[in-house]
Amino acid sequence: MRVRGQCPGGCFQQFRGRTRHRVLRGLGCGAADPTLARCPRFGVVRREIVAPSGDREWTTPGGEPPFRPGGRRSSGRRKQARFMATLCRPSVSVPEHVITMEETLDLARSRHADHPQLPLALRLIENTGVRTRHIVQPIEETLKHPGFEDRNKVYEYEAKARVPAVVQRALDEAELLTTDIDVIVYVSCTGFMMPSLTAWLINSMDFDSTTRQIPIAQLGCAAGGAAINRAHDFCRAYPDANVLIVACEFCSLCYQPTDLGIGSLLSNGLFGDGIAAAVVRGQGGEGIELERNGSYLIPKTEEWIMYDVRATGFHFLLDKRVPGTMEPLAPALQELAGRHGWDASDLDFYIIHAGGPRILDDLSRFLQVDPHAFRFSRATLTEYGNIASAVVLDALRRLFDEGGARHRARGLLAGFGPGITAEMSLGRWHRPGEGTE
Repeated sequence: MRVRGQCPGGCFQQFRGRTRHRVLRGLGCGAADPTLARCPRFGVVRREIVAPSGDREWTTPGGEPPFRPGGRRSSGRRKQARFMATLCRPSVSVPEHVITMEETLDLARSRHADHPQLPLALRLIENTGVRTRHIVQPIEETLKHPGFEDRNKVYEYEAKARVPAVVQRALDEAELLTTDIDVIVYVSCTGFMMPSLTAWLINSMDFDSTTRQIPIAQLGCAAGGAAINRAHDFCRAYPDANVLIVACEFCSLCYQPTDLGIGSLLSNGLFGDGIAAAVVRGQGGEGIELERNGSYLIPKTEEWIMYDVRATGFHFLLDKRVPGTMEPLAPALQELAGRHGWDASDLDFYIIHAGGPRILDDLSRFLQVDPHAFRFSRATLTEYGNIASAVVLDALRRLFDEGGARHRARGLLAGFGPGITAEMSLGRWHRPGEGTE
């Protein structure tokens, strides 16, 4: 018979054939018997017994009723453990170089004084509501184009210099170590590396060499939502797993001085740079307990948001019809919620990709939701601009900063991007220690 001990507070684990002791918020845990775990937070000792038949139960030396994995008490008949995957508090960082709306407008006037549609471009930039953006290089360097090779070297250098600190804070927020992570989902559409930055992170931050890697490079702004959904899927397949999500976007490195279309000029005043990371815990943690996810592609719209890849790098193409995409996407959000027994117009919180102000205005109208519900997404847009795949994680971070939602509050997360693709998920806010309902 094989015996495995695990502390219900998460301070002690035996996993992958070896014992690991972890310290959470300064509280240690340990026991003379390696099959037992005593937690100073909970004051209990539990033992999991795995019989040769494969059946397993929790037992407690104090004579309490046995426990099944997941903390359910046994009632004499087999019950399925309650699945729980929780999206924990994100960590977000933006570069130190700042450009304001006024500076952006002045640059447009000086560099494109003869542009026949300059007044329209200026008006569109002003209407984005973006007050400040953070960029990875000073504006003087950003406006240069040394070539795609040099720009991609800047992307790699800055990613390696900035991502680890963001990852470490996300792990701390989730109260996990690098060795607790089973998968890294890395999303980025503004630079290219092979092997992915995931390989470098595993080696440089002492992640386990068995950590799986899922790089996502071609979903653009929707990739933040896709990363959450793929993490959720993995935790459903492996309920004890933990997934690290990393979004690294340096949109300023995609600036193309020769692109003078209205969509390109608008993009020059809309996109910013940012890095975000968050952990989805298969068990434990505070945040959004993910319950359902889905994806929807608007047919025949694959050319509305795209890259034209040339010798000079990524040239961003934005169709003028993109701002109107919430009319067909709102029903997809409603359908996903309806399949879950919820009403998308009557939820407690919304974490939405802020591609622009009209996206939020239209979604508010089509879902019949108070515009105040999108305040987190709008704040990201105002302070950072559109930071692509990192937007949903930053908006979620702002909800945490506000104190989170009440226990079991229902919410919707959604990211929109090329395709035109919507990546959507539903979940409830989970506060440990406040019950299951």
